[in-house]
Amino acid sequence: MTITLDEAVYEGLYRTVGRRRMSQFIEDLVRPHVVDTSLDEGYRAMAADEAREAEALEWCNALAGDMADAAR
Repeated sequence: MTITLDEAVYEGLYRTVGRRRMSQFIEDLVRPHVVDTSLDEGYRAMAADEAREAEALEWCNALAGDMADAAR
């Protein structure tokens, strides 16, 4: 993709964030406006639920044990 910027804007980006960080800087600014973040927010909320995470870990460990037993 090619993005056209005014020369003054480009020079300001260059001075402020540096040549190798421009793409990430622009992506971080644009992302909330073009990507649905509700899925990310949902995953964050689930991860913050300690009881749910403990139950999920217990389930995963039990599943791993079942698979180990099935391999024998």
